[in-house]
Amino acid sequence: MAQWILFALISTALIAISWKSLSHPRSHGFHRFFAWECILGLFLLNIKYWFRDPFAWNQIIAWLLLFGSLVPLAFGVHALRTRGKTVEKREGDPNLLAFEKTTQLVTDGIYKYIRHPLYCSLLLLAWGIFFKSFSLPGVFLVIAATLFLTATAKADEAECVQFFGIQYAEYMRTTKMFIPFTF
Repeated sequence: MAQWILFALISTALIAISWKSLSHPRSHGFHRFFAWECILGLFLLNIKYWFRDPFAWNQIIAWLLLFGSLVPLAFGVHALRTRGKTVEKREGDPNLLAFEKTTQLVTDGIYKYIRHPLYCSLLLLAWGIFFKSFSLPGVFLVIAATLFLTATAKADEAECVQFFGIQYAEYMRTTKMFIPFTF
């Protein structure tokens, strides 16, 4: 029962954050909301296994993925804040969160290798939580989170091509989405 209450409370906060995007199904924020919900569901499903049998192979993989998720997050946020030239209001994109309102395309640092370090971070987080304990609902949630994050990235790319134009289209040809040199 406590898990359902926690799910409802956190979901309410996610709805508040994503409110504008939820009325625009083609926006990246729409898909991102559902990815967040899947990750939240995974977390609440596996929280009781978080510290159980800490040296089991799946727990070691889980911790590597969870800590690994911090790397693209830290480098991605730093690059956007220092080189993205964020503005309070970006024309044509009313649904963006504050840190997403960049006016300068960032193509160096981690962005030289992958276009979506923040979504990569969420993918690593989702799979890290999944590896805490395997279950059929967990399989469905982690696959759904992966699909929603991929849809989020595709929608984000369409928005970036619209805002940055040919410069972003060329950037897409030289980088991978989530995994350097691979995918």
